[in-house]
Amino acid sequence: MERLAREYACDPAAFYEEPPPIEPLSRESRDDRGRRVLDLAWPSTVRPFLAPFAERYLETEENCVAAARLFTRARPRPVAVLIHGFMSGHFALEQRIWPIDELDRLGFDVALFVLPFHGVRAAKGRQAPEFPGIDPRFTNEGFRQAVFDLRTLIRALYERGHPAVGLLGMSLGGYTAALTATLEPRLAFVVPVIPLASLADFSREQGFLVGSPDEVATLHALLERVHHVVSPFARSSRVPRERVLVVGARADRITPIAHARRIAGHFGAELFAFRGGHLLQLGRRESFDRVFALLERVRDGN
Repeated sequence: MERLAREYACDPAAFYEEPPPIEPLSRESRDDRGRRVLDLAWPSTVRPFLAPFAERYLETEENCVAAARLFTRARPRPVAVLIHGFMSGHFALEQRIWPIDELDRLGFDVALFVLPFHGVRAAKGRQAPEFPGIDPRFTNEGFRQAVFDLRTLIRALYERGHPAVGLLGMSLGGYTAALTATLEPRLAFVVPVIPLASLADFSREQGFLVGSPDEVATLHALLERVHHVVSPFARSSRVPRERVLVVGARADRITPIAHARRIAGHFGAELFAFRGGHLLQLGRRESFDRVFALLERVRDGN
């Protein structure tokens, strides 16, 4: 852990690569609402920051191809890029979880983004994604790849003619959205929903750090150092505070509301808390009404 903390103690400019232009492969269909549905795929060309770990990280061939599903109309509109949670990312499921029809009525196109090692990027037959994982290298390199692929998609959407692009992320996706907001200057809005905020805090809360109180404190501090380069708290947000909304759940036992509160405080943004939990999201409708109000302001240029 000490060695990894030293190896990942680097300038973000060296750790995060600039997004390249892409020409994604596209398979088109239509849904029952008359929307064009484009399944996009493109090479994820970023290589692990730690060269000795590259061979192990790149073993999963499926993960070397980035993927997203875009719902759009005849003309490109503002886009809400939706980022799923841990062990999710399957398009059929995500289409049920997210309010795609409401976003469509608001005048937004929608892109479902797939995180590394999830959905169509997962190794065949593997039950749980390797990212984020027990090995901190998988976690750091996974977030590095996620940000690279996400920023590549954002660039491609702007080049396609969409006037604005923003992020909505849930749980692990909320962490990814918040992290990307500290690196990507072109985001029109960012909404972390029931987000993870600190990998070290999560490990401590879930009982993954064992030993005496002093040993647990030492492990927690080491994890904070190892994951600092992929922490949303390592840098300021590049999205104006009035275009950030953080949504938490008061009864959340997976990513307790302290995580959402910490992100909102760091970004100087509004925090809205609904009464439900991480999985049983009672009050979710009211929280998305707040999200829609923010997106209306973005759409209208306010």
